[in-house]
Amino acid sequence: MRILIRRGRVIDPATNHDAEKDVLIEEGRIKRVAKDINVRRRDRTIVINAKGLVVSPGLIDIHCHLREPGFEFKETIETGTLSAVKGGFTSLVCMANTDPVNDNRSVTEFILRKAKEEGYSRVFPCGAVTKGTKGEELAEIGEMVAAGIVAISDDGRPVRNASVLRKALEYIKIFPIPLISHCEDPDLSVGCVNEGFFSLITGLEGNPDIAEELMVIRDIRIARYVDSRIHITHLSTRGSVEAIREEKKRFNKVTCDTCPHYFTLTEESIISFDPNFKVNPPLRSKSDVEAIKEGLKEGVIDIISTDHAPHEMASKDLEFNIASSGISGLETALALSLSLYHEGVLDLKELIRKLTINPARLINQPYGMLCEGAIADVIVFDPYMEWVVDREKFASKGKNTPFHGWKLKGKNLLTILDGKIVYHDPHLPIDS
Repeated sequence: MRILIRRGRVIDPATNHDAEKDVLIEEGRIKRVAKDINVRRRDRTIVINAKGLVVSPGLIDIHCHLREPGFEFKETIETGTLSAVKGGFTSLVCMANTDPVNDNRSVTEFILRKAKEEGYSRVFPCGAVTKGTKGEELAEIGEMVAAGIVAISDDGRPVRNASVLRKALEYIKIFPIPLISHCEDPDLSVGCVNEGFFSLITGLEGNPDIAEELMVIRDIRIARYVDSRIHITHLSTRGSVEAIREEKKRFNKVTCDTCPHYFTLTEESIISFDPNFKVNPPLRSKSDVEAIKEGLKEGVIDIISTDHAPHEMASKDLEFNIASSGISGLETALALSLSLYHEGVLDLKELIRKLTINPARLINQPYGMLCEGAIADVIVFDPYMEWVVDREKFASKGKNTPFHGWKLKGKNLLTILDGKIVYHDPHLPIDS
């Protein structure tokens, strides 16, 4: 299939490119990026007029939950990847806390096989650090790497035992993979909301920000001691941003990400007692939100991930303190991230960098680029189109979103994976 995207604003942070160009796609690759590309009429070509729209590499999410195997009533690889391409994500890294846990070769192979058979986007499994994510004994990391994992993480839990974490960090030095760390001191984080004024007035038990910050510092110091790569995920506090800013001055193997809900929502939302605002780590203060934005602007925070955590409604339709944590985020992430552009926090190139080439480099994959010869993972989006979030229209099984009914600005209109159109919004006309 040949696809010609005409007159779009082509943004490729990997090559520092930002200009109005045409993009020609042939045989799964970017054939040409140039002005006024002409093709012969007799050659079958799909032509897309992208005037006024942005053409960028497909987005890459290094932290999501596809729930399969074991929790198919929440999400499947099929529905999760369909949700992904609708939102503009062509590659996903799925966390290991499935049932059974992805702590061995057979589960990794199952995920990859299901993704190949039923997936709409590319799926990269993340293996567990420890068996059963219990934090006691290292998982079969070498076998999982051979099977196809791109990172290890006990996400959902920290690696509580510092000696086990050290061993894991030493072991992965022989592989080109990072350890993705969920930083949370379980002895301090006993509540379900941020500890402060709003936990006091709601009567909900709080988690102090130091529960995250202490583990951020500990995990990075251990990684620095053994000189191993570490990635801190879903950053939520000012103290964490400050700690990583200082650590990056002396240690170049630490990276981090945050999620859209940590720069768009604050702890004030919990006064509604709506469990759709329950996430882990919890929503933080206005000061923390400002610090997250500062960290993104300064480049302290390298990546924006979704932490897509779909749940069946029965898990959310409960009292706040016992409801499940998480947001179904793949279909709203781009628009929420574009708020950083509209607010002047990031320009479009820097925003796209945190959603494409930076995550690609973290997991050592040849994606996130839009230059000649690159694999044709491409999206076309309108950064100004307004739309209203309707959870009932989500492709994901997870309808758990706090953004239902919100008017957002910015919408993905076309997703191309390996040179094939896998999602097309009817607002974008196609001439075939």
